[in-house]
Amino acid sequence: MSSGICWSSADKTAIFDYISGVKIPIIKRGAILAYKNVLSTYKETTVKTAGQGQLIVMLYDEAVKQLTKAAELIDLNNKDKKEPGRIEQISKAIMKTEEILTELIVSLDFEHGGDISKNLFSLYTWFNRELVEANINQDIKRMLAVRDMLADLRNTWSAVANQSPAAKPNESVGLNIAG
Repeated sequence: MSSGICWSSADKTAIFDYISGVKIPIIKRGAILAYKNVLSTYKETTVKTAGQGQLIVMLYDEAVKQLTKAAELIDLNNKDKKEPGRIEQISKAIMKTEEILTELIVSLDFEHGGDISKNLFSLYTWFNRELVEANINQDIKRMLAVRDMLADLRNTWSAVANQSPAAKPNESVGLNIAG
């Protein structure tokens, strides 16, 4: 079956990325570099079809990922000489986590959430303060403490999301993770 692509012997090198169990060929050198578009479409579809609990878990996942990245970069800076490029990457990763925490804060439902919402608000606010200090002082211990607590919250939300029926995809959930 012809796909409309003529593979030359020089361009037969392909990288396969597994997205949801589907192999998507990416040509290293050639006319087709659709990987970013496919990945972007996949992520967009995943977010649009996720329930409220799943969206919160996704936010936690990204926050943990960003803090892990920042911690690894700080560790590199502590072992080697500090590079301005790394410092900027650290700051961006921490600020991305702060943005995620802000999204989690605005998603809280104080009317129906009661003490849980109030406690999460206090915790998220404290996380933000700790991350500001960690960013200013390049303090890996503070950052890892926040990351570990976010990972614990993520695991709790994941268990809750898996037990309860998923929210309808178009249901308003008070989250905007498109940014």
